[in-house]
Amino acid sequence: MQKTLKAMSALAAVMLAACQPSVRTEETEAAAARFEAFYYEGADYSDALAPDEYRNPILSGFYPDPSIAKAGDEYYLVNSTFSWFPGIPVFKSRDLVNWTQIGNVIDRAGMLDFTDLGVSRGVFAPTIEYHDGVFYVANTCVDCGGNFIVTAEDPAGPWSDPVWLPDIGGIDPSLFFDDDGAVYLMNNDAPPGEAKYDGHRAIWIRKIDPETFQSLEAPTVLIDGGVRPEEKPIWIEGPHIYKIGETYYLSAAEGGTAINHSQVVLRSDHVLGPYEPYEGNPILTQRDLPPDRENAVTSVGHADLVDTGEGGWRAVFLGVRPYEGDYYNTGRETFLLPVEWVGGWPVILPRGAPVPLKAKRPALPPGETPPVPTHGDFSLTENFDEDDLAPYWLSLRGPADEWLSIKDGAAILTAQKDGLGDFGYPAFLARRQQHLNALAETSVVFNPQHPGEEAGLAVFQNDAYFYALGVTLDEDGSRTVRLRRRAGAETPSEGEVVASASLGAPAETPVRLRIRARGDAYDFDYAQEGGAWMSLKQGADGKILSTHVAGGFVGAVFGIYAE
Repeated sequence: MQKTLKAMSALAAVMLAACQPSVRTEETEAAAARFEAFYYEGADYSDALAPDEYRNPILSGFYPDPSIAKAGDEYYLVNSTFSWFPGIPVFKSRDLVNWTQIGNVIDRAGMLDFTDLGVSRGVFAPTIEYHDGVFYVANTCVDCGGNFIVTAEDPAGPWSDPVWLPDIGGIDPSLFFDDDGAVYLMNNDAPPGEAKYDGHRAIWIRKIDPETFQSLEAPTVLIDGGVRPEEKPIWIEGPHIYKIGETYYLSAAEGGTAINHSQVVLRSDHVLGPYEPYEGNPILTQRDLPPDRENAVTSVGHADLVDTGEGGWRAVFLGVRPYEGDYYNTGRETFLLPVEWVGGWPVILPRGAPVPLKAKRPALPPGETPPVPTHGDFSLTENFDEDDLAPYWLSLRGPADEWLSIKDGAAILTAQKDGLGDFGYPAFLARRQQHLNALAETSVVFNPQHPGEEAGLAVFQNDAYFYALGVTLDEDGSRTVRLRRRAGAETPSEGEVVASASLGAPAETPVRLRIRARGDAYDFDYAQEGGAWMSLKQGADGKILSTHVAGGFVGAVFGIYAE
């Protein structure tokens, strides 16, 4: 991060130029916080890329469960977002390396209801398909309606309202359009009869109406348990069918989403099976590699394959980059690797081969550099100078309309009663932590009137695990910067104050706030107008922000808040 000081100085000039005092609305009497800009920087790599190489992951940070579709010369990719809003980002690329987010599938209030859901509920494992000029996304809203399908002629949106599939249970629905016009839906669900062990699941298939998407016939089991039932495999899920010539290939994830995750493949002469498993399964896993290896990528699986034509077959899949053991804060990320055909079977990686952090580019025309980087080392400043937010910004459980306005080059957040730990709709605008070594900075003008009113910068994993660095009032009425930490549901919802410092400057002057991630350690700093950075807390425990500790399926985010 050699450029950090120069970037910080430039950012400070931007943020200090237009600062105005915070305001209160007469209707709500709620304090408002003004954020002039948001800066993000990440640096995880020390080696250079050759001109014909790309960096893995291709989508760094919390972008799990990738699914990919090809339309003409363009590729489109979607990911899970659970109960974050907007949901299911849509990315576009020409070369499979440079990806630009063009929208989100779930982008309107009322499409789905995430009220009262934990962060790791909501939309799981979307799949995207393209057929006869229409894009389809099949998905599950866990604890909020079940399985559904949405469609669009333009993948940037708008997408249709969900068409619900009330007779289809389980999760991970995906679609297959056969050459004869028949449409099939596959999904993970309970096995026929009683489950024989914990994690025993099955992959089912049924023909559906191509217009209404409702079932036309009873479902058939494609895989019961997994490719080696005698080993009691767990959580067979994320199915996809590909037809090559007259052969149907069925690929699915197996082994759960942690370090035993894998991808398996089977094939058949008929879409309904029976399917023969590949003797060399799994075609992708890292579970048999030494856990203490350098630059480890673990928990790989949930792959989707695409035929690029002259560029050969490629697979997108999820994986994680731990900083120690099974600890990672950046969530499950999207990786890209070539597919090798071995004796008529697609293999993503031979057994024992580690996932590379750089690989040869596909033989495709180079794509344009995206306006917002998605991988490698980069820095980015959001000046809030557009009417609409960039599509990568997130809020919890619903739209930000009620508490956010973009005006005069600033994001203005109206403080809400729901705080970061209240499992509600806090005024919290977030972006993903995409690097193990990352930095987020902002500047806030905030004039709290009562103790408990606070605005600032947070690093957040879920409602029970976060750090919040904010400007508030102390009990004696003095303006203060403080750091709160919540590390579990047994902790009070507002967390515990772990550090604080008095602010002597008038309320109309900005306070700069900065959080730096260093693997499992986080540093928290503040600075007043024209002043040097002051350390509030160094080396705070970052493992509380890991999936290993906090649970669930998401990754950490940085964001601005007012409560």
